[in-house]
Amino acid sequence: MESITTSLFLLLAVVSSGILARSLPIPLPLPLVQIALGAAIGSIANLRVELEPHIFFLLFLPPLLFLDGWRIPKEGLFRDKGTILELALGLVVFTVLGVGLLIHWMIPAMPLAVAFALAAILSPTDPIAVSAIAARTPIPKRLMHILEGESLLNDASGLVCMRFAVAAALTGTFSLVSAFGTFLWLAIGGIAIGVCVTWATMRAKDYASRRLGEESGSQILISLLIPFGAYLLAEHVHCSGILAAVSAGITMSYAEQSGQALAVTRVRRSAVWDLLQFSLNGIIFVLLGEQLPIIVGEAADAVREAGQSHLIWLPIYVIVINAALAALRFAWVWVSFRFTMYRARRNGDSIQNPGWRLVAATSLAGVRGAITLAGILTLPLAMPDSTPFPARDLAIFLAAGVIIVSLVAASIGLPYLLKGLKLPPEATDDRREDIARVAAARAAIKAIERKQHDLGQGRSDANLYAEAGVRLMDLYRERIDGRTKTGEDAALVRHIEAIEHQLRMEGFKAERDELFRLGRSQRIPHDVIRKLVREVDLLEARHTYTH
Repeated sequence: MESITTSLFLLLAVVSSGILARSLPIPLPLPLVQIALGAAIGSIANLRVELEPHIFFLLFLPPLLFLDGWRIPKEGLFRDKGTILELALGLVVFTVLGVGLLIHWMIPAMPLAVAFALAAILSPTDPIAVSAIAARTPIPKRLMHILEGESLLNDASGLVCMRFAVAAALTGTFSLVSAFGTFLWLAIGGIAIGVCVTWATMRAKDYASRRLGEESGSQILISLLIPFGAYLLAEHVHCSGILAAVSAGITMSYAEQSGQALAVTRVRRSAVWDLLQFSLNGIIFVLLGEQLPIIVGEAADAVREAGQSHLIWLPIYVIVINAALAALRFAWVWVSFRFTMYRARRNGDSIQNPGWRLVAATSLAGVRGAITLAGILTLPLAMPDSTPFPARDLAIFLAAGVIIVSLVAASIGLPYLLKGLKLPPEATDDRREDIARVAAARAAIKAIERKQHDLGQGRSDANLYAEAGVRLMDLYRERIDGRTKTGEDAALVRHIEAIEHQLRMEGFKAERDELFRLGRSQRIPHDVIRKLVREVDLLEARHTYTH
């Protein structure tokens, strides 16, 4: 009963954090507000949420990594694959070696393997936190795609590196050859399992839907179970459950392109996953704040045991580690951009030389977030001989401190670096979107013509079917005419569409107000009102999305 009450209390804190973030006079990133709210709760309510590391890992990471892989733009991922791989793989190894050695040098009481484990879990970045920070100073689309792709892959590579480091800390041995072979097994097996689980599940689901019909609730539940199934199966055969969850998400994005699911299922499923992502990310940051006072106290004890009498060393460690992470990332990003330019010139492509502000913004955008916190809390509680895991409390404090400082630094520095930044012009998707809309409209006209002919053939009221078909096809022909114009005609069409959008929004609002008035007067049953309001909401969402 107590655990259920605590879970509900944490969810309430997540809701409250969203309200607080919107009501503050100075815009602050939502993760910072959630951490502060959690700290306030921890000092007042004195909650102590304790989770077994592996249970915490299972509850939070598979769905978050699965959703990242599912929703990441694949075109941007493949277009900038070279830069993304350089950041997601090379930078992770560079960070583990550089920061791990630095931490062990600063804190000799922390074993080298534990220092490497801490550095590995500090290497993944969090684009969701960056998006919250840059809400008022939008990050350029291509840069955001690179950050999202990097985060998707470095989550997996960083957590796998952490797994090796923790194994070395527990066993006291490490073999590079053995580690390389194990890494290949972890990576290839994890990716294969993620792909196979999603593919097999979606094929079975589509077959059952064709034979028995589709029920939205079951379809949504299946999508929620896939990441956990892929993760648990991979872990059972000693592969990487992290990579299994990521590859399952990427496979899901391709599997759903079959269009087998009903529209209402997709709408409801998207809403459920949005809620899950918001809740899990929020709970992680609230938990960080809630446990922060205890983490600080336990870290202080660890520092004293290490022979340091002054607690001022704790914030110094955090600042130095953040500076080292930023410096290594800046150096790697600069080299990566130079290498990308060199390859482009060899291929005969012209590319603009990135200025220092772009490199600095890309470096500062390497904010640590939910994955880092979830990973560090999975450090084992004890060694095989039942002694406490060395420097565990200090490692958790340092990771928490790095998350907070990186969020604060990015919230201050990113708007300054991105303001007025001159970037190479990005190719827009407007023309391709118009082509897709025109193709879809033409396909719809053909389908309506066929259906109209089939339904009206041999009927006395065939003219009614013809009139209904003409009205619908006129809407599609209007779309084709508008989307095939260019120059000033296209600008005029866009202006007319903007006016129509404003009028539609006003009409939708009036519809809802009248429906609610009828419901309050009890002249119309409430279930009918709910149905009609949902129809208006879906229409408004459609026009808002396509505008």
